[in-house]
Amino acid sequence: MLRDAQTPILRLRERLSMKKSNLKFSAAATLPAGFRAAGIVAGLKASGKPDMALFFSDAPAALAGTFTTNQVKAATVRLDSERVASIGVAHGIVVNSGQANACTGKQGYRDAQTMAVHAAQQFGVAPATFLVCSTGRIGVPLRMDIILPGIEKLAQAVRPAGGESAARGIMTTDLVPKRFTVPFVANGKACRLTGIAKGSGMIQPCMATMLAFLLTDAKIDRRAMQKALKAAVDQSFNRISVDADQSTNDTVLLLANGRAGNAALKPGHPDWPAFVAALEGVTFRLAMAMVRDGEGAQKLVTVRVQGARTPADAEAAARSVANSFLVKTSWVGTYPNWGRLMDALGYSPARVDETKVEIRYGNLLCTRNGLKAGASIEQLSKVAAQKEFTITIDLHLGRHAAVVYSCDCTEDYVKINK
Repeated sequence: MLRDAQTPILRLRERLSMKKSNLKFSAAATLPAGFRAAGIVAGLKASGKPDMALFFSDAPAALAGTFTTNQVKAATVRLDSERVASIGVAHGIVVNSGQANACTGKQGYRDAQTMAVHAAQQFGVAPATFLVCSTGRIGVPLRMDIILPGIEKLAQAVRPAGGESAARGIMTTDLVPKRFTVPFVANGKACRLTGIAKGSGMIQPCMATMLAFLLTDAKIDRRAMQKALKAAVDQSFNRISVDADQSTNDTVLLLANGRAGNAALKPGHPDWPAFVAALEGVTFRLAMAMVRDGEGAQKLVTVRVQGARTPADAEAAARSVANSFLVKTSWVGTYPNWGRLMDALGYSPARVDETKVEIRYGNLLCTRNGLKAGASIEQLSKVAAQKEFTITIDLHLGRHAAVVYSCDCTEDYVKINK
């Protein structure tokens, strides 16, 4: 994951800032050419909220994907990962929320296959070119009596302007839809990349409890696209934590249908950097939206560790602090309890020498050589009261660094999950 202090991960925000003049991101689900989508209320949720979505490309699209590293994998993850690896081409994705289709045995896998076959039949394409994603409660068999008619309804509802409804159809405990769109140019052709995602709880990558669908009308070399997607995911979805729980269903899929008419993008192509910047920018923004919308969350906190002995130490130390519920609850109370940070560093797998540790809240020094120093509690509390702030920890043992994006943990998190 992180290599050293010079890696893109640590300085991603700065890189995105430099590219801002060239790329304009919008919080919208404007679909690229050749894509249609829809979201509907099928009846899977007692709340009556949207619970199914479908994305479809009129032309076969090059396919890339990344998936949960949890050893317990949903049936849909097993099906989709097989298709990404063996087929690499897709026409569509059908999604249900409310039921995860995880820990459902052989029947769950058959149900996922049936969803793909039924969706493909509606469009007259090969079943192997449809992907399936599910999210919701684990261990509950899919309500196929609701899902199959829902797929038929979705097939009738898909349209080029259906991105927004699809974004709502995949939500579970999310409070807001998460979607970003960015135009870019390849070979003088206007291209677009749109990302639509869900994720609010069970977020501790690699990856978070999340589904993300990235669609582009650019033509892209599939192998190069897979490598670019993995790199972008490592810099975004693999850098966030809400509650330190890793999901069974995490999936990120990227489809490129080539409708823009450009020559295939790959490293060495003059417009390859534009695509990579668009991909990194969209995935990073989606990841930050997940942390901001974390279950019960009120604050986004960047935990930056530097001066670590190894890349693994840097990441372990950052994750230990970002995942500590004692630390996260201190952010709720706006109390900059640096002792809890020291504690989390100490029990992490990272090599730590407490006599060398330096900690800052924002730009304010609070700990030097493992002892209280610098700003007063009142000054530090003003930083901790902000909606977004950064904690920088220098271990002074080496040159390696890592960043993890986290959030506070409020009483609402317990209410949502009890």
